[in-house]
Amino acid sequence: MEASSGEVVRHRLSRAGNRRMNHIIHIAAATQIRLDTPGRAYYRRKIAAGKTCAEAMRCLKRRISDAIYRQLLADARAAQGADPGGHCGVSHESSAVDLPPHIDTSDQPLPGPAATTLQPTPHPRKTSARKLIQTAS
Repeated sequence: MEASSGEVVRHRLSRAGNRRMNHIIHIAAATQIRLDTPGRAYYRRKIAAGKTCAEAMRCLKRRISDAIYRQLLADARAAQGADPGGHCGVSHESSAVDLPPHIDTSDQPLPGPAATTLQPTPHPRKTSARKLIQTAS
């Protein structure tokens, strides 16, 4: 997508895509610029190289998105050799009817509601002011 203005000719990627993910990456980039991190050093190098603040921010966001993508690929590769379902610790047995793991029958809490210790307070009946006036006259 062309982002030119006057004599400056610039091209950048389309803004289409996952806006929520873009917002998260933007927050991560802004945090890295604010704190003393390698991202801040990268941002300052880009500004020293002649990029504007917005262009340097775009470069940092691209670098963060590349790191996220590499981590997603590594997680996908690790999940191929994992237990069923791609998650560690997944079993084929249903835990809905079975006992929770490592709990003996004597360790389970007793069924039933707890006994009440407070007695309910009696509520006095309210009489309306109109009935009091009628009975007085």
